[in-house]
Parts: sequence; structure tokens; C-alpha cells
Amino acid sequence: MPRPERPDFDPSYGIPETPPERAHWPAVEEKLAASRNYWICTTRSDGRPHAKPVWAFWTDGALWFGSGAASVTGRNLARDPRVSAHLESGDDTVILEGAVEVVAAEHLAPALLEAYGAKYQMKPEDLADAPWFRFAPSLAFTWLEQDYPATATRWRFD
Repeated sequence: MPRPERPDFDPSYGIPETPPERAHWPAVEEKLAASRNYWICTTRSDGRPHAKPVWAFWTDGALWFGSGAASVTGRNLARDPRVSAHLESGDDTVILEGAVEVVAAEHLAPALLEAYGAKYQMKPEDLADAPWFRFAPSLAFTWLEQDYPATATRWRFD
């Protein structure tokens, strides 16, 4: 379970120094599991950013997604596994940071492929050949726009 604390954003944002009172990681995980699209942000070899939406599956503290090895995302992650991911909403914000690990399709649990297939109405066998990435974040940031800055929280994973 990650530790909640206040993010060290620009002081002009007015984030309180007191610990977040309403921080509840299981609620964040529910949002991660329920989301349909996830924005994955990587860095090209010349330092330019690259962002794209992907379908993914949140389970056991990690975001699982596939991307073609020859795609910009696949090439970026092969060179530099650091990534940022976020959900679509800027009003109910969830941002993850950390590094991915490549998982060969043959090492994926059949239950993961089945759950992913059920989520996106795909046959699990159609997913078995794609390169897969497991993204267990080292940091997360969450807040609700309607109650910002009181809900601004940084989560640290050990």
C-alpha cells in the first residue's frame, strides 16, 4: 500500500502542509481498474515527449498494456523504461510515474489475457503475440478539481 503525502508543487497552488485526510488508495485503484483509456507518456531518443492512449488493465498494483515493438512507444520503452501514465480526466486526476518491465506474452497469466479480453471484447488468443509491459508505479499523484488543493496527494510506493 503506497504512503500518502502532500506533493511539493509550486507554493502558489496553496497545497496545505497537513497530511491528506481523505486519501484512500483503494478508491484510486477502483478508478484505475474502471478506466477504458490510459495515456502513456514516453520519451523519444532525441528527448522529445511522446504520448498516446492505450487500452490497459490494472491488477495487483500494476498497469498492464501492450504496444507493438516497432511502434514509437515500443521503441521508446525498449530504450528507456521510464514512463508516466494518466487517466483521461483532469477533474478527477490520477497520474502514475515509474518504469515498465517487458513481459513476454508466453509468461502472461492466462487469467490476465482473459480479463483484458473481456474488458475490451477481444479473444484472449488475439492478444498472445503482442509485446506486453508491466507498469508498477513508484509515484502517483491524485486530486479532485472540485476540492483542489485539499485533495492533492502524492503516493509513494516502497
